[in-house]
Amino acid sequence: QKVLYSFSIYSSKTDLKAEVIDVSYGNADDLKRIKKMKNVTNRIALLKLGRLPLLYKLSLLEKAGFGGVLLYIDPCDLPKTTNLSYDTFMVSLNPGGDPSTPGYPSIDGSFRQNRSNLTSLLVQPVSASLIAKLISSPKATTTNNACTPLELPNNEERIVNMQIQTVTKFKTVTNVVGYLKGLTSPDRYILVGSRHHTAYSYNGQEWASSTAIITAFIRALMLRVKRGWRPDRTIVFCSWGGTAFGNIGSYEWGEDFKKVLQRNVVAYVSLHSPIRGNSSLYSVASPSLQQLVAEKNNFNCSRRGQCPETNVSSVQMQDDADYFINHLGIPTVRFSYEDSQLSEGPSFLFEALFPKHTTKIEELDPFFNLHETITKLSGEVILQIANEPVLPFNALDIALEVQNSLKGDQPNTPQLLAPASRLRESTELFQSDEMRPANDPKERAPIRVRMLNDILQDMEKSFLVQHAPPGFYRNILYHLDGKTSQFSILLEAWEHCKSLASNETLQEALSEVLNSINAAQVYFKAGLDVFESILVGKN
Repeated sequence: QKVLYSFSIYSSKTDLKAEVIDVSYGNADDLKRIKKMKNVTNRIALLKLGRLPLLYKLSLLEKAGFGGVLLYIDPCDLPKTTNLSYDTFMVSLNPGGDPSTPGYPSIDGSFRQNRSNLTSLLVQPVSASLIAKLISSPKATTTNNACTPLELPNNEERIVNMQIQTVTKFKTVTNVVGYLKGLTSPDRYILVGSRHHTAYSYNGQEWASSTAIITAFIRALMLRVKRGWRPDRTIVFCSWGGTAFGNIGSYEWGEDFKKVLQRNVVAYVSLHSPIRGNSSLYSVASPSLQQLVAEKNNFNCSRRGQCPETNVSSVQMQDDADYFINHLGIPTVRFSYEDSQLSEGPSFLFEALFPKHTTKIEELDPFFNLHETITKLSGEVILQIANEPVLPFNALDIALEVQNSLKGDQPNTPQLLAPASRLRESTELFQSDEMRPANDPKERAPIRVRMLNDILQDMEKSFLVQHAPPGFYRNILYHLDGKTSQFSILLEAWEHCKSLASNETLQEALSEVLNSINAAQVYFKAGLDVFESILVGKN
C-alpha cells in the first residue's frame, strides 16, 4: 500500500498559481509587517511550523486573504542531532472529532454535514530541502555554531503552482474501552487513555509504547484483583482510534457520554506518547495535580538515586486528553520522556506527524527502563486518585497558578488582581485542616467526604472559556508552552490589539478571564458555606 506522506488533512482542494511570500512563523507581527510591503490576496504563504498553534496561524493567513500555504519545519528549530531536512510530514487541520458531526456524537442516524475541508486555504506540508531549492539557497547552514534559518529574500519573486486534490471517505473508527469497577464509589471514574495504530506508517512506534504501558499496568492490576482487591473508584481503560486525524475516537466517545462524564469523571491520565526521547522526563499536569505529580517524581528518582529538577507544567499538548481538558474541565496528568534539546526549541513542532521515526523505540529504550518508569509513575498516580478517601487535588495551587498568570507587563491585568486575591483567600480556607475531613478515617463523615470530593473534582470547570482562538485551549489554566506564564488568550488578544486600532478583542479576553476567576471564587465560597453550616450543626 502506497501512502502519500506529505499532506494536510482537511485542506481545501483546488489549483492555485501565485507568488510565494515568506511569512516566517506567521504571527500577527509578521503579517502586519508583510502587508505593509506586499499585496497578499490569493498569494501563497511560506510558513514555518512552530511557536503558535497551526490552526491559529492559518486563521490569520485566511483572514489576511492568502490563498495557499507551503508549510515546513526550519532545520534551525531542531536539535543538531536531528536531521529531518528531507523528510515529509502530515498535519491535521481538524480541531477535534468527526468534522461531519460538529458538537454532537457521530453515531448511526446522526446528520452528517458535508465538510471535506475545514479551511479555504490550500495547505501543503513540504520538506525543508525542497524549500531550500525554492529559495535557491543551500540548506540551513551553521556558521560559528549559529544556524542560519531559511528565508526568502523580500526582493526576489517565486511563482508556484499548487494543485491539491483529495477524496474524502467515511470509515469506522474504533475505540476499545474496559473498566475495573470501584467498591465504595463506583460512580466516580478515573480515565486512563492510550491509543492504537490507525494512521498507516505515521508516528512510527509511539502508539506501541502507549499500548505496551497500559497493557502492563492492566496486567499488574489483574494480579491484585485475583487476590480480591478492588479500587475505591472505578478505573476506565481507553484505547482511542483515529488520533492522527484529529483525536476522532476520544472526541466522539466523549460527546456520546458527555452528560455522564461531566458528572462522574474525576481525572484523566494520559499515556498518549510516553517515549519521544530518552534524555528527560517531562510531566504535564493540571495545577490541582501538580503537587501530587511532583511527589511521585521525587519518590521515583530517590529510588533510582537520580534526582534532577522536577519538571511539571500545565501546557498545551497534542493528545487525546484534549476533549476532556477543554470541554469537560477534567484534571489531567501525562508523563513522558522527551529529547531535552527538542523541548528547548519552538513549541508546537509536535503538530507535524512524520511517516517514520529515525530512531526506533528499541534504540531509545533498549532495556525498556523508561517504559517501566512511566508505567510506575502513571500507575501510582492512578491508584492514589482511585483509592484516597479525599481526592489528592490541591485547590490552592489553582489560585496560585491564576495569580502567576497575571504577572508580567501585560496591560489592563490589574483589574484582575483583586478577584484573583479573593480566589486565593477562599482556596486557602478551603484547603485548611479545619474545612477538610479529619485524617483519622474513623472521624470521617461519609457524606462530608463525598461533598468535599464533589467540589474538588469540578474545580477546573470554572476556567473553561466560551471563546478561544483556533488551536488555543479553552481551559485557560493551560499555557501555550513552558516559556510563557501568562493566560494564553490574553497574550493573543494583546498581540491582536497591537495590530489594530480597536482593543475590543482584548476587552473580550479580559472579560472571559475575569468571569472565570469570579466563577471559581463563587464556587469555592459556596462550598465553604456548605461546610460551615455542617460545622455549626455539629457544634
